[in-house]
Amino acid sequence: MERIYLSPPHMGTAERELLLEAFDSNWIAPLGPMVDAFEQEFAAYVEAPFAAALSSGTGAIHLALILMGIGQGDKVYVPSLTFSGSANPVTYVGAEPVLLDAEERTWNLCPARLAEALAEDAKRGTLPKAVMIVHLYGQAAEVDEIVALCQQYEVPILEDAAEAVGTRYRGRHVGNDGVLSIYSFNGNKIMSTSGGGMLVGADEAMIQRARFLATQAREPAPHYQHEVIGYNYRMSNLLAAVGRGQLQVIEDRVAARRANFDHYQQVLGALPGLSFTQEPEGDRGTRWLTVMQIDRDTFGASPEDLRLALEEQNIEARPLWKPMHMQPVFRDCRMVGGAVAERLFENGLCLPSGSALTQEQREHIIGVVSASAKALS
Repeated sequence: MERIYLSPPHMGTAERELLLEAFDSNWIAPLGPMVDAFEQEFAAYVEAPFAAALSSGTGAIHLALILMGIGQGDKVYVPSLTFSGSANPVTYVGAEPVLLDAEERTWNLCPARLAEALAEDAKRGTLPKAVMIVHLYGQAAEVDEIVALCQQYEVPILEDAAEAVGTRYRGRHVGNDGVLSIYSFNGNKIMSTSGGGMLVGADEAMIQRARFLATQAREPAPHYQHEVIGYNYRMSNLLAAVGRGQLQVIEDRVAARRANFDHYQQVLGALPGLSFTQEPEGDRGTRWLTVMQIDRDTFGASPEDLRLALEEQNIEARPLWKPMHMQPVFRDCRMVGGAVAERLFENGLCLPSGSALTQEQREHIIGVVSASAKALS
């Protein structure tokens, strides 16, 4: 069978038409009318006042940290269970990531560990300059609890919604509770521009400053004038055209991924030793990736056994994100807790979850998982 990928791009006719429109207009260099339109349309979709289209979600985090005044010697709380793109930019500005454990229900930043860390640092007089919320795998974090804690200690929030375009928390889009928030349109995301990201916020001046810094901080002069360090982080007009097309079908893409999850959970959840994340009441996760927890003793196979069995059938599956405190590059960072993130990583496996996944492909995947339980039990 043709290879089944974990989360491939899913393109349609609207993306092609808008891309050709941009191409035929000869607006292929960075910036242009498609970028302006994409920023406006995306901001409207996530119900954010302002947005800046950028080259990546990681670049958006980097700019957000700069705009929030975070620099050398500062501390930023970051969930340990996340992709390195969340933590890496903290080091770009010379700040120190302080890693916090996940919580059981959503697998995101644990409010209890956050309360513990804030109380400890408040006593020391070393509160962080920001707390980063990450909405992992399209599931919203416990936003209200986290926001209340940050307000208590007057610590601003940066939201990493890279994996959560379309995710809702208590009925509202994630990404509106921080000073700034970011999204990703990487090739594997629920909506993709092949590569790209968006920075959103309620402060128009901050978003305008982000656009300025992302365009090499070029001053308004006939010659190239630079008074501060800038970055080449702007999205191109062509990629913005693709993004506009993807945005038109985002709700369909979310529905397809949720349908994948529901079917996996209904069928595979009946097998002993397999469990799936539960969606808190009032939330709508996108189920960007369907992730299982595997009790190897009960199921009869480890996550790695199952990954290899799927690979033999040309099916891509992957472990969860390896926690940052387990990564060599962040081994010297302070860690608050860690047992939950470690257990989730050790027992987790991500199944193919693309919005174009066919019923035949899904049943093939389910068959391999089911057979692995029987063969290795």
